[in-house]
Amino acid sequence: MQRILNYVISAIQAGTSVGHFLRDNGYSHHIIVHLKKLEDGIMVNNIHAYTNQILQEDDCLTINIDERTASLNIEAINIPIDIVYEDDDIMVINKPSGMPVHPSQGNHDNTLANGVAYYFASQGIPYTYRCINRLDRDTTGLLVLAKNMLSAAILSQKMKERQINRTYFALVEGCPPQQGTVNAPIGRKDDSTIERQINYENGDNAITHYHRLETVNNISLVELHLETGRTHQIRVHMKHLGHPLVGDFLYNPTSQLLSRQALHSHQLSFNHPLTNELMTFTCPLPDDFKIF
Repeated sequence: MQRILNYVISAIQAGTSVGHFLRDNGYSHHIIVHLKKLEDGIMVNNIHAYTNQILQEDDCLTINIDERTASLNIEAINIPIDIVYEDDDIMVINKPSGMPVHPSQGNHDNTLANGVAYYFASQGIPYTYRCINRLDRDTTGLLVLAKNMLSAAILSQKMKERQINRTYFALVEGCPPQQGTVNAPIGRKDDSTIERQINYENGDNAITHYHRLETVNNISLVELHLETGRTHQIRVHMKHLGHPLVGDFLYNPTSQLLSRQALHSHQLSFNHPLTNELMTFTCPLPDDFKIF
């Protein structure tokens, strides 16, 4: 995957070094090292430049992010993927239920990563798989992929700084309060490699805001907003609230209404990593949610 970026240096930016300019624009140490290894990775006015070179007003700084190998150990498999949006830097995908995001033991050729690898391989484009927000295998809806190392670095930092806003819909048992916040730390359950639980002594900070939208036949449709992104956060927090997700085999094993946990990534909102434009994507409820 290749991405060429051109910057015209303003009067305010003049006097800084190439290295400082790149760091100020989201380039990590790893990316700068990668660029320095390429003959045309860093150019000023079409001449190879070093990171200590001082930039002048109206200089044209050209950055060539050229990744020439694809992700190792991800086989390209012809799996359909539902692309909601794509440009030179990001992809937003609507993931179906039953599709793991990454290959793992027992899931080597049925994942989103396999389908994305095929999508780019069929175009002859080497692609490094970088998924920014992760969803459980059975959770449906929106997630964003970075298409190059710069967009990945910037979006990953946005995730750490809680600048990627995520809205989920869930079907839960019973009728929770109209709205509220669950603020309870989450940690791994001692006897399980998968299951999480509330752990006030050693758990990681976790905050979920919820709003009940509708209740029919003792099943409620709830809108949820995450402040943190702990593993199984919504599933654990709603169980803690006394309203576990419908179909959640791990935290609500007696539920038989759905064959998977009823959780859907409905909306993502963030500033584009390169243009800084506000991007908002929504995805309608999947068919198996429409049980009212």
